[in-house]
Amino acid sequence: MLHNGEIRDAADLSISPGQTGFLTGWGVFSTIRVYDGVMFAWERHFARMTHDAQKMRVPFPADAAWLEAQLYKLIQANGASNATLRVNVVRNHGGLFQGHAPTPEFDLLAFTANVYQWGDSVRLGVIPHGRHAANEFAGVKYTSWAQNLTWYERAHEQGLDEVVLLNERGEVSECTSANIFVAQGGSVYTPPLTSGCLPGVTRAVLLEEIRPASGLRVSEKTLFPADLESAEEVFITSTTRELLPVVEIQGLRMKGGRRVCDFLVTELKQYVQAYLSSRRAPSPV
Repeated sequence: MLHNGEIRDAADLSISPGQTGFLTGWGVFSTIRVYDGVMFAWERHFARMTHDAQKMRVPFPADAAWLEAQLYKLIQANGASNATLRVNVVRNHGGLFQGHAPTPEFDLLAFTANVYQWGDSVRLGVIPHGRHAANEFAGVKYTSWAQNLTWYERAHEQGLDEVVLLNERGEVSECTSANIFVAQGGSVYTPPLTSGCLPGVTRAVLLEEIRPASGLRVSEKTLFPADLESAEEVFITSTTRELLPVVEIQGLRMKGGRRVCDFLVTELKQYVQAYLSSRRAPSPV
């Protein structure tokens, strides 16, 4: 793994309990897909992490090129040319229980993992009041993730794959680690950021970059559970999943289509290839 510029065995890593971010979840992170040795949509990930770090008062590397070079060093060291990369920036100082040992303002930690095989569809539960859209920190991707992990683990115990999180107004917001879309009548909709959802990178690419020749429109729209039930298709998106159709939502009658989802999978793959062809993985150092 990468720790503050050094490649180390994770078993050798030492941190202090007084590094406040590790005890409180005071940090930011992102998960990046590596294709053929290239970090996909790196610029979007860096911009989002920078925004979230400012929001959470987390010291953060200002030099995108420096951080990018550090992450490529890890990719090359691990031989992770097609993998998932997690990068974390954790605040070290602040709070009542800050340690006295000298530490940098933040710790940079990153590691790679094999691409997870998610299957070809997902089944969802529903969590009312799972997001508070009016919260100042709604939509910020910070490292205090235990709530999401608890819902995710419970969903698996119930034979489900994920859960749909509703906000305080009963609107659809997102899943614990994915955005959600519906297809209806030649249009594709996803909840707006005012729903409290995270601005996922795959979500942004579909909204801003994919322009199918078929005229299919992708845009934001406030959605309710009834919209999930009446939609021709429902699918989720994330960096690690790309796009996966939803075949079941507990308590709702789903139509379970996947034609539009499959079409957008192809469009996304073409966009990824175009992105990769415009960039090259750095030469090994």
